[in-house]
Amino acid sequence: MTTPAEPQTAADASGELDGMTFDTALAELERTVATLESGGQPLEETIALYERAVALERHCTRLLAEARLRMEQLVERAGGGLDATQMRVDEPSHSTDDERRSG
Repeated sequence: MTTPAEPQTAADASGELDGMTFDTALAELERTVATLESGGQPLEETIALYERAVALERHCTRLLAEARLRMEQLVERAGGGLDATQMRVDEPSHSTDDERRSG
């Protein structure tokens, strides 16, 4: 006999998601939503599934924002090549501020 998983706290979920790739997180989010949509779970399990879905959605959103930022930070190098400037979503972009001031 299986028992429902213990609900995770937000801190537990975020730590667990840190190393999860976008594709893995999205697949799990889709499975979680499908389970929620099928219904029939006890209230506590439904709440735990919903919390997991929210954590997965936030993780996917953060990964997409980081990917977008990396794409935006591509700059042309001498010789026509491209170079990526490594930045995190929560870091301010100084080059964007400089471009606004000069333009």
